[in-house]
Amino acid sequence: MLRFVVSVEDLLRSRFALSPAMDLCFLLGSLAGRDRPLPRAWATRLLPAFERLRRESELNAVLALYTPQGGPNFVAPPPRGLNQTWADDLAMIRATPLEAARHEFASNATGPSARDPRVRAVLDSTDAVSRIAEAMDRAWHELLATDWPQLRAICERDVVHRVGVIGEHGWATTIESLHRSIAWQAGGIEIGHFPRVGTVRLAGDGLLLIPSVFVRNVAAHTEDPWPRTLIYRARGTAALWGEQETVPQPDALTALVGWSRARLLLALDAPASTSQLARSLAMAPGAVGDHLAILRGAGLLVRARSGRSVLYRRTPLGEALVAGSG
Repeated sequence: MLRFVVSVEDLLRSRFALSPAMDLCFLLGSLAGRDRPLPRAWATRLLPAFERLRRESELNAVLALYTPQGGPNFVAPPPRGLNQTWADDLAMIRATPLEAARHEFASNATGPSARDPRVRAVLDSTDAVSRIAEAMDRAWHELLATDWPQLRAICERDVVHRVGVIGEHGWATTIESLHRSIAWQAGGIEIGHFPRVGTVRLAGDGLLLIPSVFVRNVAAHTEDPWPRTLIYRARGTAALWGEQETVPQPDALTALVGWSRARLLLALDAPASTSQLARSLAMAPGAVGDHLAILRGAGLLVRARSGRSVLYRRTPLGEALVAGSG
């Protein structure tokens, strides 16, 4: 079991962030068969490009840096906040001093793949950092960039939901809602069945919380240069993977606001953007926008900006109407 000792000051300094580089690393691990398997449709779509990149770029050198216990920090630098972009991450990767990278090579590149002559040539070269950065940049653009706006929106929606839970129920409930293995116990956060064991003191620096669509269950960073971090599976990932999510069907609510608006109200069990609602309900974005404007004008919804997205959520009146329709 892993335990974070948390003080009041830690809670005041805890915050959320997004990490494009970390999700790219999770995706590469899944495609390499190391981490959580991808859904068949995603694997079928991405594996040919992944295998081609392994042949044409230095991607195998990146993959050789990972062990069952983890991987290097410099290829997934700590994010600064919710507006983190791949360009931000890539700039930090490229700025890694060669000696710092070589220290991580020595700690992590210990498996059979690291002894491959082509991989060894990259890791031993004086331009190893730039070659690894270039391989990751190609992987980003060919494997993840097209899907990232949708994935980012899912993570942003998750953060808005968690912040709402903090406001309504407090930090303990929010932390325990991240995953069934996480519990708030006697002034600390405990993660059961975790690969690493021990006690980590946040020491007033707070906890960094990162939603991800690719993480298997829960992951954590407990050592510098990362802040103490929990990475958890974002809400809405099931819909992304094509897993069936049950959406309540409109009933009496339809007579009051109409079929389409009733569906939108029911779908907003967590904040969502116009594009997210349009995709999940198979509706035209323009029509969704029109209906949302009417519902907002009627006092059933409010909206707030989160990063680059505008997310809608139900007001207390909207919640009451939905509850009464069940």
